[in-house]
Amino acid sequence: MVMNKDIVFYLKWLATFVTIVGAVCTSVNIYPLGPALLNVGSFLWLIVSIAWREWSLIVINATLLLIYTVGLVVKLVQF
Repeated sequence: MVMNKDIVFYLKWLATFVTIVGAVCTSVNIYPLGPALLNVGSFLWLIVSIAWREWSLIVINATLLLIYTVGLVVKLVQF
């Protein structure tokens, strides 16, 4: 994936901010906003890591995205 370096720069900081806010929301039990934000943050970081072609980041963020998505779906289906 070829992306403009400026876009990747802002995208990585947006991903970082969203992930931090998601972690804070999760730690104070704001559900489902916390896990949803963690999902968004992982997705944004996945895009950045693909643009960087950094396999270790691709693997961790794809895995986290899968875990967060499955967790949200399972929890929301229970309601």
